[in-house]
Amino acid sequence: MAQIQLEISKRTTAKALVASLVGSSIEWFDYFLYGTMASLVFNKLFFPNFDPIVGLLLSYLSFALPFFIRPLGGIIFSHIGDKIGRKKTLVLTLSLMGGATVFIGLLPAYDSIGVWAPILLVAMRLIQGLGIGGEWGGALLLAVEYSGKEKRGFFGSIPQMGVTIGMLLGTLAVSVVSLLPEEQFISWGWRLPFILSILLVFFGLWIRKGIDETPAFQAAKGSGDIVKVPIVQTLRYHWKSVLIAVGAKVVETGPFYIFATFVIAYATKYQGFEQVTALNAVTIATLITTIMIPLMGRLSDKIGRKPLYIGGTIAIILFAFPYFYLLSLKSAVWLILATVIGLGILWAPVTAVLGTMFSEIFNTNVRYTGVSLGYQLGAALAGGTAPLIAAALLDRFHTWIPIALYMILTGIISLVSVARIGETKDVELENS
Repeated sequence: MAQIQLEISKRTTAKALVASLVGSSIEWFDYFLYGTMASLVFNKLFFPNFDPIVGLLLSYLSFALPFFIRPLGGIIFSHIGDKIGRKKTLVLTLSLMGGATVFIGLLPAYDSIGVWAPILLVAMRLIQGLGIGGEWGGALLLAVEYSGKEKRGFFGSIPQMGVTIGMLLGTLAVSVVSLLPEEQFISWGWRLPFILSILLVFFGLWIRKGIDETPAFQAAKGSGDIVKVPIVQTLRYHWKSVLIAVGAKVVETGPFYIFATFVIAYATKYQGFEQVTALNAVTIATLITTIMIPLMGRLSDKIGRKPLYIGGTIAIILFAFPYFYLLSLKSAVWLILATVIGLGILWAPVTAVLGTMFSEIFNTNVRYTGVSLGYQLGAALAGGTAPLIAAALLDRFHTWIPIALYMILTGIISLVSVARIGETKDVELENS
């Protein structure tokens, strides 16, 4: 009987891991698909009455705006997650995000409906922002709260793989439709990945509806340890942890969007690379970091979260100037190598331990709210703004040096933030 129960437990745990990974992958596929199209298509179809630089900046602005609504989405859905449960919340976030993505693929362009085109585009982006604001915290806790202490780092890294897998799916989709003649790609080809994402959404909903609530939440609910207003409890008793999480998120998100999103526009428009070459560089780096993330998560269970996080952050700081120098050599080999080092290797240990570290500094009854608020505020400050800041700096100074300095600044902010916490790998979630 005990053996049967053990097997059921293993199956349930495996299903929870798959549900956290699949949903997170779908969410980020939708999000990064937009980020790529922002630099390739939307500046032409939705913001066409401006010069190329202004059009690109406005396109990136539409990419950045949802990051500022993500904290609101985090507050709304984490309230539901801490009051009602992780599972139901994750079904809501996936439905919201998926519906907005499909609608983007159906939107008429500026030449058809005028100013309503960018207005509707931004509206769908804001809806996406609400969905992703609540998605990450739930996917993370679905994995972490099903794990034992000895494997928590590995389990917590699995949802982070969803970021790179989603990005990989997005860049592969763009690479495929980019094979179309440019006129067809601009006219209708770019819409296909957005519309077909509905198939992924249905699959994700099917997976998530087949899982149970996490043991940690069931235990908290059974003991009556459910707070009335989680956001009030979080800001009153856990505000220091929220600030730590915000600061720690900065280096994980700012340089990431430089390595993964801005580099496509920078390489094609300023360094003379072919679009396919830039996309392939990001795709290769994404494959490598997808493999690296769970390895780093498992390593954190042995040596701790902080050593990996600090080591990765320092490496990103040191690589900022060499990264742009390699791009300036205008060689496809150096472009791929620079992207693989930055996105594929150096970023992996930081993102692998980030979510687990966040979950270990909040109590169960406010954990969804705490990790979501810290993560999404950090993303709003340094994530969506990163391509916009990079493009503005490049337009103002006509050199990559200020962008490299910006990346270094994100690393310093994060190092200062995590200096305030101790090692968390041996913390019991019930007592964190």
